[in-house]
Amino acid sequence: MSAESRTWAGTTLSDRRAARRQQLLDSGLELLGGGGSGAVSVRAVCRHARLTERYFYESFTDRAELIVAVHDMVVAEAHRVLVDAVATAPTDDRRARAEAAVTAFVELIIDDPRKGHVLLLAPLADPALSRHGVERIPLFAALVRDELSDKVDEQDRAMTATALVGGLANLFTAYLDGTLDVGRERLVAHCVKLVLGIDALHA
Repeated sequence: MSAESRTWAGTTLSDRRAARRQQLLDSGLELLGGGGSGAVSVRAVCRHARLTERYFYESFTDRAELIVAVHDMVVAEAHRVLVDAVATAPTDDRRARAEAAVTAFVELIIDDPRKGHVLLLAPLADPALSRHGVERIPLFAALVRDELSDKVDEQDRAMTATALVGGLANLFTAYLDGTLDVGRERLVAHCVKLVLGIDALHA
């Protein structure tokens, strides 16, 4: 039996490592999402997670790798939330699909502001995420592209989707940092109008 699969107190070494890694990720989310880039250090994350630095380096090589992993964790959740929201809406009702997607995303970033800050604001402030955040844009652009009219050229759809994702990201960023002072319902309604009106570019 390998050391990885040997059990202790009912769990394997691999299970315990995975649990410690998740503790560090959760602490990274709390610190990065609540206190910003300056709040995140190896020591601060370990203290919050109640783990020694030995266990930090068991999962991550340095602070930057942890921050990227935290961002990817939130990106994956945001992507999953959008996919699930669209999947539950009627396939022949574009408005319902747009409303479901926008509402689900807004709920994610506003009901848990930590996730909104990690997803949208942290890449603007932390060098470890500046390029990484840009590299994740195509993931969301692909979801938008699939919802656009298939009556236009594929390259036009791709460019339009990328532009829309960028515009929405700036809108949500302004909402999160307080420079956009509107209610949640109005924010959602405006974003839905943008999504539904985008096909007018190709009229």
